[in-house]
Amino acid sequence: MSIISVCERREAKGLDAHVPLILRGDVLYDPDLDRFFLDLPLSGIRSRHSLRAYAYDVAVWLRFLDACSKTVWAATRDDVDAYHRERRRDDADHRITAASWNRAVASLDRLYRWGEQQGLIAEAPFSRRAVWRPAQGARRGMIAARNGAYERVARRSDVRFVTMDDYRIFREVGLRGLAPDGSERPGARDRNGLRNALFADLLVTTGLRLEEASGLLADELAAIDHDDDQAQQLWLPLPPPLTKGDRGRSVLVPRRLFHRIAAYVAVERAEGVAKFAARDSAASFERPIPVSRAGLGRMRDICTPEERGRLILCDEDGTPRGPAALWLTEVGQPVRPNSWEVIFTRACKRCAEQGFPLSISPHQLRHTFAVHMLALLIQQRLREAALPAGPMESYRLILGDPLQQVQRLLGHASLATTYIYLDHIATRADTVDTAVEELLALLPGPQGA
Repeated sequence: MSIISVCERREAKGLDAHVPLILRGDVLYDPDLDRFFLDLPLSGIRSRHSLRAYAYDVAVWLRFLDACSKTVWAATRDDVDAYHRERRRDDADHRITAASWNRAVASLDRLYRWGEQQGLIAEAPFSRRAVWRPAQGARRGMIAARNGAYERVARRSDVRFVTMDDYRIFREVGLRGLAPDGSERPGARDRNGLRNALFADLLVTTGLRLEEASGLLADELAAIDHDDDQAQQLWLPLPPPLTKGDRGRSVLVPRRLFHRIAAYVAVERAEGVAKFAARDSAASFERPIPVSRAGLGRMRDICTPEERGRLILCDEDGTPRGPAALWLTEVGQPVRPNSWEVIFTRACKRCAEQGFPLSISPHQLRHTFAVHMLALLIQQRLREAALPAGPMESYRLILGDPLQQVQRLLGHASLATTYIYLDHIATRADTVDTAVEELLALLPGPQGA
């Protein structure tokens, strides 16, 4: 029996390059299964991490079926039940969590729904049950079919976020390489410290995902609307291919941070671009995508985060000038998402050496933005609730709007995902104490109380 394996990259151009292949030995497992994977980028699954996760979830399922002498399109509900027993009730060293099981079910559910649409199977090997899905806003709820293989799991409450005091230490000591008192340490300052601190500030003040922030282009910030001189924050539109699920959204960038990023572009980034051109680095650039400044607008709207890192701005005669990416190394190379992970790990190590045992990742800064922003918005809504309004309107002001605002800023597809941050607002003692006092002031009581 041949081994079923995953090849994470294929000989192809564009979106297809990072679509995994499922192999049996050295040959393709199934042409129809391969068509499913090739269709994923066109249905919103473009991240290499997501594509890889789908491939490995499907590959584990195929290995199970292979041991039962079954093929992917011949699976039955009995096979799903047996697979569940093996994955969820096996010995502890082989057993997976309920969350991992549900992720695998989501991958397989998408596969077999696609198989039904393509006429490859009469019905999926899953039982389904009707569930009522409440709607948001003014939309009506609906009855939807839910895959019966999903397990009930408690809502996750393990969101890790960073206090502002810890963030300042991480920023100054870890990323910038300064001493705890803010002074410079001879020979220890990070040569890219200001750039790295700016990137972290962008994450913690906007809630951008790592790939979204890493994939920004310098021209996108230059195109931000500055018409309102009084606005403290500026809207930055994110095109669909840059965001998760191809949904697109806009985020607010603090004006002060924008000016600091503009200064980085004018000085530090400009030096990197000059070195890129002087060294003729375009000749050794991996799979470059040449683009003129006139054509950059169209490329912004269709390029994935990975493709954005390969964009090279060229003059009209084709002479390369430098990468279009916002964040560059000192020699003008785009900083990739995995490089930011390394930078954060190195910063945490530097903090630990100075007596601050911190463990901070880029995604934690997204959680940090969500928790702090939600707490502050609720506090603001409590003030607004003091104005004359009916009970239901007050509840909407206190809870509904802040959640929906944070949902839009984070780009969550479902409001339920944003709800997890409510559990962590209690740790914002300063905000909660103020909010509770203001709430108590709104409640009726004895005269003079």
